[in-house]
Amino acid sequence: MEQQLDFLVDKVVAELQKKLGEMGQTAPAGTQKTEAPAAPQMEAEQKAASPTVREQLALPVEPERTAHVPNPKWQEGLNELLDSTPARIGVWRTGVRPLTKTMLQLRRDHAAAVDAVYGEVSQALLDEFSMFTVETQYDNTENYLKRPDMGRILNEEGVRLLQERCQKKPQVQIVVSDGLSASAVDANLRDVLPSLTDSLKSYGLSCGTPFFVKGGRVASMDHIGELLQPEVLVLLIGERPGLVTAHSMSAYMCYRPRKGMVESERTVISNIHRQGTSPIEAGAHIGTILSKMLEQKASGVKLVL
Repeated sequence: MEQQLDFLVDKVVAELQKKLGEMGQTAPAGTQKTEAPAAPQMEAEQKAASPTVREQLALPVEPERTAHVPNPKWQEGLNELLDSTPARIGVWRTGVRPLTKTMLQLRRDHAAAVDAVYGEVSQALLDEFSMFTVETQYDNTENYLKRPDMGRILNEEGVRLLQERCQKKPQVQIVVSDGLSASAVDANLRDVLPSLTDSLKSYGLSCGTPFFVKGGRVASMDHIGELLQPEVLVLLIGERPGLVTAHSMSAYMCYRPRKGMVESERTVISNIHRQGTSPIEAGAHIGTILSKMLEQKASGVKLVL
């Protein structure tokens, strides 16, 4: 930190000396702390210092991709590991504990995961896409986590709203749910949904009435299928957050969903987020898969992609 402050002081003094020189004056006494470094050197130092400043301000969303192992015996192998996974590798230690920076990043990412589970999807976002909300029988977040079965069935009010407001027997039914990460919906829906609807239009497919399920589990699509009887249904749902990202979404798809379906009958695209499967590309690909489901009248392991 002290080196960074020295660098910033040097930079300010250098700029002051330059301006005073242009005015034909000399720098005031006491301001000439050090001689200004050459431009290439200053630029290199600035690039080296910037990531550290950003880390201290907790600006990066993605985990750091730099190993701190001093003098590794196989640098190329370590770099290959870093390039192959977003996991925390080569974080090193100070004494018998992790680096302070590593611990702060870990606590930040854990807090983001907790916020994702206990947070709520922005109502403004749902209004933007004209989505009304129905709820499952989950009751509250604590119960949702302990009783997954209660997130698979809509409550009586939800059933009534679907029967009143939704198109029956649509070709494609789009459903959005917070699942285990409200943050995932907030972060990705604006990219995924328009891309998905454009893809469906390009295939000449029609959509039913999209809506949002609060407290939903994946199998809630089975209950919804029984009520609306769509040809195919796609559920965009927040994934269980981890320490790499709390913004990951999945798209579960099924041909003629119904109660009693087994997991092998579902098709899924997972890890939809900005450091994983691109949200825009995912939306387009979901449309392609749904069109193939309608052609083959199948989903899950029976679907040929």
